[in-house]
Amino acid sequence: METKVIAYARVSTQDQHLDRQLEALQKYGYNALIKEKYTGTKRDREGLNDLMDRVQTGDTVIVESISRLGRKTLDILSIVEELKNKGVRFVSLKENMDTSTPTGDAMFKMMCVIAELERNMIAERVKEGLESAKKRGKKLGRPKLDNDKISVAMRMYDSKDYSIKEIIEQVGISQGKLYKEINKRKLQQQN
Repeated sequence: METKVIAYARVSTQDQHLDRQLEALQKYGYNALIKEKYTGTKRDREGLNDLMDRVQTGDTVIVESISRLGRKTLDILSIVEELKNKGVRFVSLKENMDTSTPTGDAMFKMMCVIAELERNMIAERVKEGLESAKKRGKKLGRPKLDNDKISVAMRMYDSKDYSIKEIIEQVGISQGKLYKEINKRKLQQQN
């Protein structure tokens, strides 16, 4: 089985350009290139999914910078961990990180420790914030959506006289909540 070097390049918006990344990746060399223009805040991206489907044991994935994998540290680490578990070498040119070397592997492990610390600190701050809010008498959790609003919205939807936009504006519920109720009813009718 022939191993491949797969390059991955990403920018967040259509207005941004991949030129700088592509230049760096071309200097390194690759067999295949996956490029996409999509926000790094989402883990589920077409180009990234394509990359993860394509790679095989022994392959190498290269990026111009580790931040091209995503915006969230935890997402980046899980992607690199998934690659390592598949037996895929990961190389980030800007950070000079190569998971097949002892130094690169150590860098990756240090990033994991830092991410775990970050997770724990966030959880601790949230817990402290919730406790503080309770002490001040704040009611926690989402407010319950008025069942009357839902039934009015569903009657408007059934009448076919209103668009989704008109329903959510007039009733005061979110588009997501309206679609959730519509889909819930469809499922009930199917059963």
